[in-house]
Amino acid sequence: MRVGLVCPYSLTIPGGVQGQVMGLARSLRRMGVEARVLAPCDGPPPDESVTPLGNSLPTASNGSIAPLAPDPPAQLRTIRVLRDEQFDVLHLHEPLAPGPTNTAAVMKSAPLLGTFHRAGHSTAYQYLRPLVQWVANRLDHRCAVSDDARRLAEAQLGGRYEVMFNGVELDAPASEPVPTTGPTIFFVGRHEPRKGLAVLIDALSHLPDEVRLWVGGDGPETEALRARAGNDPRVEWLGRISDTEKQARLRGADVFCAPSLYGESFGVVLLEAMAARTPIVASDLDAYAIVARPGRDALLSEPGDPAALAAALKRVLYDHDTAGALVASGLERAQQFSMDTLAQRYVEIYADLAAGRPVRIPAPPAPEGTR
Repeated sequence: MRVGLVCPYSLTIPGGVQGQVMGLARSLRRMGVEARVLAPCDGPPPDESVTPLGNSLPTASNGSIAPLAPDPPAQLRTIRVLRDEQFDVLHLHEPLAPGPTNTAAVMKSAPLLGTFHRAGHSTAYQYLRPLVQWVANRLDHRCAVSDDARRLAEAQLGGRYEVMFNGVELDAPASEPVPTTGPTIFFVGRHEPRKGLAVLIDALSHLPDEVRLWVGGDGPETEALRARAGNDPRVEWLGRISDTEKQARLRGADVFCAPSLYGESFGVVLLEAMAARTPIVASDLDAYAIVARPGRDALLSEPGDPAALAAALKRVLYDHDTAGALVASGLERAQQFSMDTLAQRYVEIYADLAAGRPVRIPAPPAPEGTR
C-alpha cells in the first residue's frame, strides 16, 4: 500500500504536528507500508522519505505563527507530486490549513483521511465556514487528536470524528543526557504568549538561587522574555534546537515544565518527557490532563500563577520520592500512547479506504485518566 502523508507545516521548523507526521511515517514503514511525506521544507528534507514542496511563509494561526506554504508554486508542486505518485490513500494532517493539505483535499486524487489537530478556536472555521465545510466534506474519514480538537471540528464543520490520540516513539535511539550544574528545569516551545514562558520566568523568583533553567526555542516574544529575565545567570537561552538535542536535554533535566496558558490540543511533548524518564510540571489544562494524570504522571498547577508553578517545581526538584513516583508512573503511561499502536489503527483505516469500504470504527474504552 502506498500512502501519502501530507503536512502543511515546514518540516525543518520544529513543531508538534511535524513530529507526529514524521514519527508516524517511520512506524508505518516498519510495518511494511510505503509511506511518503509531502510537506514544505526550508532547507534539506529531514530524510529521504520526504518530498519537499517549497519554502514556508510565516502565517498567523490560532494565536501562533505557523510555517505554512500557501503560495502558488507550492500548490503546483503538490499537484504534480500527487499526479505522479498515484497514492492508494492520502492522509492529510490539518486538512483545511492553507497550502498542500487543502490543495490535496480539493484535488482528491485518492481516498482521503483527515486528522484534525487544532483545538480551542479557529477564525478560519468561523468566518469561512461554507468554504471549509465544503473542503471537509471531501474527506472520506475524519480523525481528531483529542476531545478538544474533536469538539472544535464538530462545532464548526459538522461531521463525525474518530479520536486518535497522538503517539510517542518509545523505541527512538536514546541521546546521552546533557550534564547539569544544579537542579535544572527544561522548557522548549515557541516563544509566544500562549506557551506561558513568561510565567515560568516569573516563577524563578520563588525558587532557590541554585535552580537553573534551560530555555529551548524562539519566537516573536524572545527579546521581551530575555528582557523580563534580565541578566539572570540561571537562565540559559538555547535558541532553536534539534530533536536530538531536545531528547538529550529532556534526559539531562531534573524536571520538564510546560506552563502553557491555552490553545493546546494534546500534550505530546509530555509523552516525550515521560519516555525520557523526566518528571513533569505543567499547567492544569484539559489537553495536558488527557495525557498526564494529575498527581500521578505530572504535577499540574493553575495556569498563569507563578507562585503555584514554583511550588510544584520545588516539590519535584527537592522531593526525590515525588519525582521518582512521577517518573515510574509516567513511563508506564507513555506505553499506552505508543506510536506503533497508533500506526496500527491508521493502517486499518487505510485498508478500508483503499478497498472502498466504510471504515470500521472500534469502540475501545477511553484512555485512563481522561476528563
